[in-house]
Amino acid sequence: MTPSDPPPYRSGFACLVGRPNAGKTTLTNALVGEKVGIVSNRPQTTRHAIRGVVHRPAGQLVLVDTPGLHKPKSLLGQRLNDVVRDTLADVDVIVFCIPADQPVGSGDAFIARQLKSVSTPIVVVVTKTDTASKKAITEQLVAASQLVEAREVVPVSAVSGDQVGLLEDLLIGLLPEGPPLYPEERTTDEDVERQLAELVREAALEKVRQEVPHSLAVSIEEIVRKPDPRDAEAVFTEVHALLHVERASQKPMLLGKGGSTIKAIGSEARVGMETLLGGRVHLDLHVTVLGEWQDDPKKLNRLGY
Repeated sequence: MTPSDPPPYRSGFACLVGRPNAGKTTLTNALVGEKVGIVSNRPQTTRHAIRGVVHRPAGQLVLVDTPGLHKPKSLLGQRLNDVVRDTLADVDVIVFCIPADQPVGSGDAFIARQLKSVSTPIVVVVTKTDTASKKAITEQLVAASQLVEAREVVPVSAVSGDQVGLLEDLLIGLLPEGPPLYPEERTTDEDVERQLAELVREAALEKVRQEVPHSLAVSIEEIVRKPDPRDAEAVFTEVHALLHVERASQKPMLLGKGGSTIKAIGSEARVGMETLLGGRVHLDLHVTVLGEWQDDPKKLNRLGY
């Protein structure tokens, strides 16, 4: 390559790993530039490997946002960990996320041990720097650098955007040379049905407390598209979804007094659905009890885990 030649185009996969609530999905959304994964402050918010595609002149970076790696307490937890481990084997770069607002702990050390046998380049990202002081960030950078052998240790705030561009350039630079893997218009490979289910679950996670978030799963039963009676050129979509809980005592928590909670969940989820689908949506929600689904292989398979 002569000095006048453009740098080679690069493309490949970067996997984001970290303990639950390390800011992986928020960082993925910030890098992609739009929402590709749901966000909440509850553990196990991410339950699938979600791909977000970053398109830049220098290359195409495919981010794989994984569930939080943790010591599992259920069959679901084991399967979520398996998702992470399977993903680690097929990526070009590993992004190990450690939050700036919490001390490095046993969960981070557990992940570091899993990464010791991996030959893939590792970039450690200290996330949520907007929530910590400069002194705390410096201490976290030092602590994080001692956990694993990393190419770089980068402090980033996905919320403020601080150093997101720097991280993006760094990750693209670590990818192999190659053509784009996805067309320019694609920002995720998530199918519409799963995206709709996740929007319902995200809204529910914000509206309920106690033990329900861990026990909640959402499935889409039917999607019906028809001409919008208000606009002949638009499409009106009916979405029928089920919210599954493990115990009968959890059902009233999701319904709320007079159905107030389920109505609020539907209103919030519908906004995201109309943005996703580009038209009006009628969302029909029902709550059902699917006993102890987190430890039942057949029920987990039915729910897509």
